[in-house]
Amino acid sequence: MLQPPKRMKFRKAFKGRNRGIVVNPSICFGSFGLQSIGRSRLNARQIEAARRAITRCVKRGGKIWIRVFPDKPISKKPLEVRQGKGKGAVEYYAFEVKPGTIIFEIDGVDEELAREAFKLAAAKLPFRVKFIAKQAEPNIAKQAEVNDE
Repeated sequence: MLQPPKRMKFRKAFKGRNRGIVVNPSICFGSFGLQSIGRSRLNARQIEAARRAITRCVKRGGKIWIRVFPDKPISKKPLEVRQGKGKGAVEYYAFEVKPGTIIFEIDGVDEELAREAFKLAAAKLPFRVKFIAKQAEPNIAKQAEVNDE
């Protein structure tokens, strides 16, 4: 079992439902991002496998940001154990991915290399994703000049 998050209020969590979408997602750190289209659970092993695929593709160039963290404990009862007798032990930690969630961001590489790296990472993820680029921010000073005239 992988290490748990540092601080948790409860050791085990309810199953819950993965509903809704991420409203107005934006790239915060890098120039390019990998955005989810589908919904699923993303465990720490899948995040690490995708991160390694990106790192191997970009080699020493660029900086990678991981925008998700697996903090939800997923429990499972052992094989061939009858039902009842309490909730099972924590098997792994996961992140509930909703459509629109930005999973990874990258900066310091050209768009072609970023697309290739994210294509390799997408093969390691259990849901569909799309490549997004940061929008050019409008120059606020120019808009102020236009409004003053």
